[in-house]
Amino acid sequence: MTPNSQKIRSLRQRIPAFECVPGCHDCCGPVTASSEEMARLPFKTEAEHAQALAELNCPHLGKNGCQVYAERPLVCRLFGTTPRLACPNGKRPEVMIDPAIEQQIYDYFKATRHVLV
Repeated sequence: MTPNSQKIRSLRQRIPAFECVPGCHDCCGPVTASSEEMARLPFKTEAEHAQALAELNCPHLGKNGCQVYAERPLVCRLFGTTPRLACPNGKRPEVMIDPAIEQQIYDYFKATRHVLV
């Protein structure tokens, strides 16, 4: 396991979970992810990427929601857990993310190359 894989795993475990509004995909727009995170996601063609971008969606958003939910990038996991990325429907975990953990995630973003998902 690479150091970045270990870091991602550790950060994922520290992001609080909560239930979304069924059928809502308001936070599933174009996002960036590290190369390490991208390697965990299924390959999408240029056409799939272009179509998703034209619709301001993620190429991994399917008819029934996120098709890569278990492997979704850190930024996707942050949505709704911090005031910086508030859920448009007001959903949130009982306890929001620890600000120190959130900062570690943003530090990881700064330290790694990110590409459009």
